[in-house]
Amino acid sequence: MKNYTITVNGNVYDVTVEEGASTGAPVAAAPAASAGAGSVKIEAGAAGKVFKVEASVGQAVKAGDTVVVLEAMKMEIPVVAPSEGTVASIDCAVGDAVEAGALLATLK
Repeated sequence: MKNYTITVNGNVYDVTVEEGASTGAPVAAAPAASAGAGSVKIEAGAAGKVFKVEASVGQAVKAGDTVVVLEAMKMEIPVVAPSEGTVASIDCAVGDAVEAGALLATLK
């Protein structure tokens, strides 16, 4: 394993890279998020950076409404509500680097 300190857009990240691992670029882990307050999880479909948070806690959303927008490979990828509900928690912030499957928000 090798440790690196990387600065991206003025943000400093400490990353650990396992030698011989996958060829994908290392992604800095987002700060530990709270266990979401709602029962319906909204997770990242791909690794990327949180570009925009479009919903807020307490906001009613319908299935298909955009909750968070990720940026990956210079593309904006909307992450949508899987069902109708009320946003219970937002578990990310603009600028966070997230991995696929990371919890972004919850609905109740």
